[in-house]
Amino acid sequence: MSESESNTMSLNTLSNKGTAQNRKRVGRGMGSGTGKTAGRGHKGQKSRSGGGVRLGFEGGQMPLQMRLPKFGFSSRKNNYLKEVNLKNLNGMSVVSLATLKERKIIPNSVKKVKIFGTFDLDSKLNVEGIKVTKGARASIEKAGGTVSELEQNVKTQDSKKDSKK
Repeated sequence: MSESESNTMSLNTLSNKGTAQNRKRVGRGMGSGTGKTAGRGHKGQKSRSGGGVRLGFEGGQMPLQMRLPKFGFSSRKNNYLKEVNLKNLNGMSVVSLATLKERKIIPNSVKKVKIFGTFDLDSKLNVEGIKVTKGARASIEKAGGTVSELEQNVKTQDSKKDSKK
């Protein structure tokens, strides 16, 4: 070993003798301080191997997590609706439900999509059969694209009355 190698310091040679402590060896005789019961006290479920109770168990009393009321709501309808930001569609020429699924922008389970956001598009975007917000429509038309939404049959109260007569 040369002199330059012996003077260099490396991480595997660092040590601090004062901080290293040996692990506590329990059940190794009375002189160790943790002999006989090995620090577990006397008898009972918690002194046995495998003993103890599950998390949240309160000795048979109704546990706190079951005493508190349930809250929140998970909409089943929400699984079929997704919103897509306009900047994620930059570079596409035709945007429809099928093309969004092909590009994996939305999952296959989605049935309805709405495009939102304002963004300066690089190319023309032709949106077919998808709802679009006012800001997104303005950005698409500014870039020279078109928006053709599906016509929905919205029945008002008057048309319902007419159909009954």
